[in-house]
Amino acid sequence: MSSRNSINASTKAGLSNKELSTLATIAKNAAQQAGDILMGHYGQIREISSKSSRGDLVTNADISSEKFIIEYLKSQTPDIKILAEESGDIGNNSDLVWCVDPLDGTTNFAHGYPFFATSIGLTWNDIPILGSVSVPFLNEVYWCDPNKGTFCNNKQIKVSTANSLIDSLLVTGFAYDRHTRLDNNYAEFCRLTHKTRGVRRGGAAAVDLAFIACGRLDGYWERGLSPWDLAAGVSLVEMAGGSVKDYKGMSFNLRSGRVVACSKGIEEELINELNKTVPLNGHQFGAPELDSIGS
Repeated sequence: MSSRNSINASTKAGLSNKELSTLATIAKNAAQQAGDILMGHYGQIREISSKSSRGDLVTNADISSEKFIIEYLKSQTPDIKILAEESGDIGNNSDLVWCVDPLDGTTNFAHGYPFFATSIGLTWNDIPILGSVSVPFLNEVYWCDPNKGTFCNNKQIKVSTANSLIDSLLVTGFAYDRHTRLDNNYAEFCRLTHKTRGVRRGGAAAVDLAFIACGRLDGYWERGLSPWDLAAGVSLVEMAGGSVKDYKGMSFNLRSGRVVACSKGIEEELINELNKTVPLNGHQFGAPELDSIGS
């Protein structure tokens, strides 16, 4: 994926440069104000419940943030469909879609761990065009415009210049259903911990991608993600000069749930190492429910 893909998609969607700039500002404003809402709830969570699986949480902060975002986007762009994590599909059947994660890193947030974000990305036929990620605890708002690049607040940012995996700092995550399936990312985490300066697990994909875009981290891979986890973040990375691919080094597919995002200098090496990894059986992690899967 490259910034050219975003520009081509925006052209096919009939968006002018002026319209792109306006939409980037809308995404930025929505993410920033939703982040402010999250901070109003931070440390004061009243309600926590599970959704589809163990560890997949939702709080009153998610609901409040999403309600604001939906109302704001509907008022500013009534003809653009919205796909929101908690509310699903909203609005007209449009090729342009806002992908909204009101609180990425809900588990962190619920525990008072300050690594969370609001993510709002615009796509055309599942191709990310632009977006914004607010990391409110750090007072950072990341945003991008295909014609201008990627910014943190008002400063333009670029991915790192890393060109060797051994000198790189990576980040990854683990899907909510990791307890019950062999395709769980544990083996990749172990392998790449030994192939790099280290691997971090932040717990919020949008923040991970924002940190790739600004060069704090050199590479990121993860599976089991949803469009609202990825749409804004991958735009940030590719417009900051980074590489965004699938696990095989092919074009990124928003619906696959898998992503490899990194500096272009480590792309080939990182993808090669991922594809060399053999999955580990569940009993190696004290997870008997995985034993039959790996046998």
